[in-house]
Formats: sequence, structure tokens, C-alpha cells
Amino acid sequence: MNPENHPTTTHSKVISHVFFTGTAKQGCAGPPLGLVDIGVSDIAYIFRVSLPGIAKNQDKIKCEIQREGRVCIQGVVPEIAIPSDSGCLYRMQVQQLSPPGPFSITFNLPGQVDPRLFSPKFRADGIFEVVVVKLGVRIPTS
Repeated sequence: MNPENHPTTTHSKVISHVFFTGTAKQGCAGPPLGLVDIGVSDIAYIFRVSLPGIAKNQDKIKCEIQREGRVCIQGVVPEIAIPSDSGCLYRMQVQQLSPPGPFSITFNLPGQVDPRLFSPKFRADGIFEVVVVKLGVRIPTS
């Protein structure tokens, strides 16, 4: 019998060793969900949030920004079955990426903002990037 033709065949041992070199050795094993970077300029804040695996589900991301600078991002990491060329579907036995299910990420910006003046962008690399204008700042028109 050829095990490739039987998708229910399981192996008693799964090799789960992962080795890192270079900059990959400095981080953790998978792209973590919810890492946040915050930047400041004279007129605005920028924040970037790591949301790996969300790109195809980005229309389901909700980002609420409050005047006092509180940010809440909610969404769902989708369940993904991995198809192969042979027609089999694989279930994860070793999982270091974010598990499927709902999530929320809440953090505070360094100051107050105008929640009406923000520009969100979901980058192809799984980073959700938002620029939000500081409260009471006049935006140059030229």
C-alpha cells in the first residue's frame, strides 16, 4: 500500500526541529501575532501591528481608535487546511504560527489623536500600518 494514497495515514513521530541562523536566530520560531511598533512625528503617530496569516481575511479586521489614543484591533485568524498536489489535505501536527480563532490587540498611543483622521493600510507582508493625526494639529495643505 502506498501511504500517499491514504490521507488518514498518520506517523507516530513528527520531526519538529527547526534551526535558525542570522537574523532569524534572534527572533522567535514563527511570526508572532500582535507585535506593535509605534512612531511619532510632529503631526501624527504611526503604528504597525504584525498580523501574519490575516491578509486574505483583512476585510474582517476592525480597528477602533479613541480620542485619548487607545487603539483596539479585532479580527479572526482563519482556519487553513493545506492542500497538496496529490489532493490530500494536511492538518498541522507542529504549529508555531498563530492558531486559528478570534483575537484582539489593545494598546495606547503616546498622546491624544483625532480618530476621524487616520489612514490604514494592510501590507502584503502581514503588517497592518496606520497613521493617525495628533489631536489639535493643523495639517499643512501644501
